[in-house]
Amino acid sequence: MMSNLSYEGIGAVVATFEVSGTVKGGQVVKLTGSGQVGPCSAGEAFFGVALEPRAGIAGVQVKGFVTVKGTGLAVGSATLVADGNGGVKAAAADEETGAAQGVSAVVVSVDADGSAVICL
Repeated sequence: MMSNLSYEGIGAVVATFEVSGTVKGGQVVKLTGSGQVGPCSAGEAFFGVALEPRAGIAGVQVKGFVTVKGTGLAVGSATLVADGNGGVKAAAADEETGAAQGVSAVVVSVDADGSAVICL
């Protein structure tokens, strides 16, 4: 059960970026410019997960175990993209190649409320 285990901070790599647009803690973000991150649209590959932004600056976790909001996730290896609401979803397969385009991750656990622990 997710409530009995904690993966918080394991292998975390966090870098600091300027924030463009509205970004909240726990939201997946993409690079929007040199040293800048911003919100992702649905279906976009994400760069990392924003920690609590303050004064236009945010730490962004780019590696390690992190909790995200998820839609339709299952435990195991996955290719993920942004869901357009700050969370992630499984990437759809490309019609030509059959391969999914997005971020390779491992979904470690999924909770009933839709939150999930992923390893980037």
